[in-house]
Amino acid sequence: MKTYRFLIIGTCMMAMAAGRPLFDYGVGDTVSPFRLKNVDGKMVALADYKDSKGVILIFDCNTCPYSKAYNDRIIALHKTYASKGFPVVTINSNDGEQSPGDAFDEMISRARRKKYDFPYLQDESQQVARAFGATNTPHVFVLERKDDAFVVAYIGAIDNNPRNGSLADKKYVEDAVNALITGKSVAVKKTRAVGCGIRWKDV
Repeated sequence: MKTYRFLIIGTCMMAMAAGRPLFDYGVGDTVSPFRLKNVDGKMVALADYKDSKGVILIFDCNTCPYSKAYNDRIIALHKTYASKGFPVVTINSNDGEQSPGDAFDEMISRARRKKYDFPYLQDESQQVARAFGATNTPHVFVLERKDDAFVVAYIGAIDNNPRNGSLADKKYVEDAVNALITGKSVAVKKTRAVGCGIRWKDV
């Protein structure tokens, strides 16, 4: 028993040193508040969305080919659902030293070039990604507001065709948000996030 306990502790310590997620939110979990810097230099908090029905939270980046392929679909999600109470919020948790293309200045350039009208936040400490258990870019967490809290309603991929959205026949995020808007239960609550691994800091 002692050997098993020490093995667990050792594994946890190695994971902490590597900067990987130790704990992560599951469907139905309440999300803790966070506050991060947006590309416009202002701080954005989850609490800022207290009047929304929810948030489509996406861990994203500049450099991953999957993120690039999904970029226009992410923009379209915001255009479709922000007015219905589910705005998009994107977070870049990649370490800028490990991935210079994801440095804050590069985030600003991308947001301007793509004309983002939603937040693109820098998770410089990577604490938010670790709290959520985010592993990939993109990695989506659809949050539903319940009273003064945000609860996870869906986790995973945007759809089932990373390369070509027009060929996707399962649109997980759209289906989840549409269900929440109409007061229905989300049918598919979790899928595998497909994309590049988050570039964690060296510790």
